[in-house]
Amino acid sequence: MENQKLKKYLEEWLEEITISEIQEKFASGDLTSKELVLLYLHRISHFDYELHSILEINPDALQIAEALDLERRESGSRGPLHGIPILIKDNIDTHDKMHTSAGSLALKDSIAPKDSFVAEQLRKAGAIILGKTNMTEWANFMAIGMKSGYSSRGGQVENPYGPGKFDVGGSSAGSGAAIAANFAAAAVGTETSGSILNPSCQNSLVGIKPTVGLISRRGIIPIAHTQDTAGPMARTVEDAAILLNALCGKDDHDPITKTNPFNGFDFTEFLLKDGLKGKRIGIASEGFLELLNKEKQKVVAAALEMLKTSGAEVIDHIEIPSAKAEWKYDVLTYEFKTDLNAYLNGLHPSIQVRTLADLIEFNKNDEEKMLKYGQAVLLESEKTSGSLTEAVYFDALEFDLHHSTMQGIDFALEKNGLDVIVFPNDEGSHISAKAGYPTIAVPAGYTSLGEPVGITFAGTAYSEPLLIQVAYAFEQMTRFRKVPGLE
Repeated sequence: MENQKLKKYLEEWLEEITISEIQEKFASGDLTSKELVLLYLHRISHFDYELHSILEINPDALQIAEALDLERRESGSRGPLHGIPILIKDNIDTHDKMHTSAGSLALKDSIAPKDSFVAEQLRKAGAIILGKTNMTEWANFMAIGMKSGYSSRGGQVENPYGPGKFDVGGSSAGSGAAIAANFAAAAVGTETSGSILNPSCQNSLVGIKPTVGLISRRGIIPIAHTQDTAGPMARTVEDAAILLNALCGKDDHDPITKTNPFNGFDFTEFLLKDGLKGKRIGIASEGFLELLNKEKQKVVAAALEMLKTSGAEVIDHIEIPSAKAEWKYDVLTYEFKTDLNAYLNGLHPSIQVRTLADLIEFNKNDEEKMLKYGQAVLLESEKTSGSLTEAVYFDALEFDLHHSTMQGIDFALEKNGLDVIVFPNDEGSHISAKAGYPTIAVPAGYTSLGEPVGITFAGTAYSEPLLIQVAYAFEQMTRFRKVPGLE
């Protein structure tokens, strides 16, 4: 960089910087938001050629930053996210010069007719939406065996801890890789089943999959309304909590948000270093730990031994009756057609893909580009009526709700008198997803080859404050996260 001040910040300060530390620089006048955007754009332009984590940069980012700098000088800061660059997943609508495509070339020219709730909340908080992140196409609800992080629009996202060696995790792959690589302060991902937690574990990040209802889904390209949610992905629990504050809120256009008890709530009040003291924590191992390879099992075991020294009361080998249930994804199959058709119908008239059937036909017309992994999941969903009247759908929905709550998370919490449940890595994320319950992923170490491993803390509906408290205390005690060695 020609600017020597920025060059020094780039080389000595930017990596792993937190939102609070950025705000200190802003407050002292040592750094402007415009300068910070320049620093992140430099990192993206020099390192993302190998990772493919960013699909596009907001062309107005620098000008937005400059306007926010002026606002700060004239009327003060809006809050912790004022002037902070945030990346968002490519299935989250922004009514600006960027596109929203779910990673598909079928929607590469689609500009959303209005901001999503998530984008509205970020702009209101004074955040800068820096760009859109690459993702597993259609949030990995397209084909059997599609590689995590692959999309026809953006190619293959790579893991910054081992490009070409380690799975980057999906489907919020780009959000995970980009924040691990320090391309922005934090990012927003989305999850239907594991898509925030998995890339967070794989990229040594903190990821919060909130209760369905904490954040409105309006303006997010859907898979299934029963399970979909957006959530923060960050390098620290504190940064994730700050971002969650901004994203949380009620929305008349998303009825489940009316159940949200945290409107105007400050999750950072639960960042307590002794937050584990006196908590009853159950370890869910049977049916989950064996799904990891032997080395990852050892990493998790070592992290759990540290947890036992935290002042928490740890109960090993708790029972979750549904751990080995015959889980299916029928609910997603049926809801996808209904929800996607509704989303596509609301796009600008210039977009010719208006239904799931149109999408399938678009893909068939250019198989070389569009069907590297096929589209078996799309075809399966298209066979449904789209009316949600089938008995198969209702039976699956009732099965999922019963086994994820009364025979799942709630059963284990109540039987053992627990505050939270710990799962190895992101195993068990499907149970919380089907219940619509919250989970937080936190770094737990690395294999001998350097592949990141995490653990996840899960609870019942709207237990985010408790989960943040426990996750923060574990993070502060262990401080496992390391910077990936990008070249």
